[in-house]
Amino acid sequence: MQRFTISLDDNLAEQFDAWIARRGYENRSEAVRDLLRAELQQTRLRADEAPQCVACLSYVYEHQARDLAERLAKIQHARHDLVVSTMQVQLDHSHRLETTVLRGSTALVTAFADAVCAERGVHHGKLNLVSVTSHQPHQHGPAQAAHLHLKPSH
Repeated sequence: MQRFTISLDDNLAEQFDAWIARRGYENRSEAVRDLLRAELQQTRLRADEAPQCVACLSYVYEHQARDLAERLAKIQHARHDLVVSTMQVQLDHSHRLETTVLRGSTALVTAFADAVCAERGVHHGKLNLVSVTSHQPHQHGPAQAAHLHLKPSH
């Protein structure tokens, strides 16, 4: 592990310490490491250096909007190779929160999220991407099916 020192003006240091306390970090080093990882992750994603990802797409939609549930189901069925799981939560009489876990090509996952969020009646869409590297399919035993392991990129 390497150490480095940074200097912050008093106001920024106070804001950072307050942020650390709100987030529950034990120390500044842990907070700085997480901030750096997040920024490096975003840089890789923007630079198209993260070909594979896992992601969580969350959005609120009006479930009574004309044919919206069917349109969303059609989008998911068309990209069933990306969709791992979906969960819905009823918010009120007309709104649902849906969270969809995705896995696959970053470009395809992003296009899927854009298509869902562009549907009329979908609000507050947010995609959280995590770049991953995949390993060759393998089995853990003779009776086991072959599968991939995905490791988050650092």
